[in-house]
This record gives sequence, C-alpha cells and structure tokens, in this order.
Amino acid sequence: MTLPLLATPVAIRVADLRNAQDHASIDAFVGAHPQATPFHLPAWSIGVAQGCGQTSHTLIAERADGTLAGILPLTEVRSPLFGKALVSNGFAVGGGILTEEDAAVGPLADAAIALAARLGCPTLELRGGAVPAGEWSVDTTTYLGFVKPIPQGDTDLLAAIPRKQRAEVRKALDGDLTVAIGREPEDRRAHYAVYAESVRNLGTPVFPARLFRSILEQFGADADILTVRSDGLAVASVLSLYFNGTVYPYWGGGTQAARVLRANDLMYHALMAHARARGCTRFDFGRSKAGTGPAAFKKNWGFEGLALTYAKHAAPGCEPREINPLDPRYARKVEMWKKLPLWLANIVGPQISRGLG
Repeated sequence: MTLPLLATPVAIRVADLRNAQDHASIDAFVGAHPQATPFHLPAWSIGVAQGCGQTSHTLIAERADGTLAGILPLTEVRSPLFGKALVSNGFAVGGGILTEEDAAVGPLADAAIALAARLGCPTLELRGGAVPAGEWSVDTTTYLGFVKPIPQGDTDLLAAIPRKQRAEVRKALDGDLTVAIGREPEDRRAHYAVYAESVRNLGTPVFPARLFRSILEQFGADADILTVRSDGLAVASVLSLYFNGTVYPYWGGGTQAARVLRANDLMYHALMAHARARGCTRFDFGRSKAGTGPAAFKKNWGFEGLALTYAKHAAPGCEPREINPLDPRYARKVEMWKKLPLWLANIVGPQISRGLG
C-alpha cells in the first residue's frame, strides 16, 4: 500500500530584518529562488520603509530544521487620502508569496490576513506570487509585464529592435547626446529633476527623493542611474536594479525635450548594453497598464506583454483600496496635477505619493 506524502509542517513568524541571521537567510532564499524579484529582498523592504516613512513586515515560513519554506514581504502603508493597506510589496510592481512548497502558501496568507487585521489595514494586496485559496479578488487584466532576453553583441542588440523603433534608436545614436552612469549625488540630483518633471507631466505625484537615495544605499552596487544629456542638460534618466542576471529599469522618465531628441530611445538602448556588460541576460521593462501608451511603447521595442496577477483581500464589510490613476474617479485630479507648476508639484507630491504604496 502506498501512503500519500504529507506536507512539511511550517511555522510562521515575523522576521527581524535588523537581525543579521534573519537578513542573511532571506537574502539567500530569495537569491536562490527562480521566481524571486528584487522586491522580495530585505534591501527593498528597508529602502522603502526608510524612504517613505512606512513600516516593513516580513513573514517567513520555517521548517522544523530552521530552513525557510517561504517568505512574504509586506509594507504597512498609511495615507490620509488613500487609507491603510498591507501591501506585498510596497512601492513595487512585484512581490507576493514566494515559497518552495505549496504547503507554505496558505499559512503565509492566513498570517498576513491576521496581521492586516491587527494593524487596522482593511486591504491586503499581493502583487504577484502564489494566489492563496479563499476570498481573494484576483486581477489578471489591468497590468502587463514585459521581459525579454538581451541579445549578445552590439549588432544583435540593434537588430533585435523592430524596424520602426530601430530607426528611432539610430537617430538617437547619431544625435549629440551623451550618456553617464553613476550613483553619486550629481547622478541622483539629475535623475530626480528629470523624473519629477516626467511624472508631473503624466499627472502623477513624485516620490520623495529620500526613497531613491535609500534604495541606492540598500542595493549598493546592484543599483545605479543612467542619465542622457543634451548640451550638458539632463533630459532622460533611469534608476535601475540588477538581480539574478536581470536588469530592472524601475524609475525612469524624460523631460519635454526628450521626445524630440529621442533621449528615451537612447537611454534604454544604452541601458541594455550596460546591463549586458554587467553580465545580465534579461531586460525587465516593468509593468504597464493594458491599452496605454507606455504598453505600446514597450511593444514597439519588441516586448510582448504578459498578464500580471494581483490579488486583494478585504476585511469583512470593507471595499478593497483602489489607487489606479486610470480610475474615472481620479481623472480630474490627474488633469489638474499636469497643470501644476513644477516647483509646487515637487513640494506637495512627496507628501501624497508616500502613502500610495
């Protein structure tokens, strides 16, 4: 007679990221997991907590021998405008439950629901990862992810770009633009100035400058800034993360002049070459909302959009938090924000965005 295999028992606890052993165990677990993202790392959780003044919680599932069976990084986000939520992971496009065995998914989800209730957070959000059983609202239509291998060799890198977009890149390469890569205060200032103008033009409040500083500090050599300049003036810039052979251009944008100069086209082409030189083999172009201009831009580069799975759990009697700027409720606010003077948007924006999560 063959007996069914029993699931490995796991114990759930909240890790202490200030504890060197907990920190190292999570780093090793995430680094070895094929579905892991940089947003699962303690570096991300600590960086966003320090940068936005929110609170980080990381749940871990441990086996009897002390090894990890799974993790769930969470950010407790509190905002007077958008309410309270427990998010995995905060200020990230990814995260969620990461396990080596299915037996750990349910206990981690149950522990997260209990933690959200204890913290007074009506909404629990999982951005990617395993979807637990139970009363979860699952969204597979709003966001697309764009990932593609990086061709090896300059000729192949250019040839892999579809014809129309390749023509734009060639024009950018022939233009009078320069590219610089670094992590110094000058790089951070240039990036923030460009990014702040870019998101203002999109009707979105800019994140606090401290968030970018904190992420750079926590990730160390695994994060940098690439900036494109015209006549010495920064016109496009992106802060990227490097993890397990993949480059993640995460916070990037361009000024009003960038489109005419094709600075964004040069920026991403240069980043692919830079990442390849660092040993990366994949380019993660991040997420975009389906049917939007950013999604079309990425498709023009030859990236195919794949549906991202997000899940929300609401406390009894509560509606889940909704912060999608495409929601009709925010349309007037978005248009108003686009018209704000940049200096004012840069003062008010960080106070709002730190509560978006």
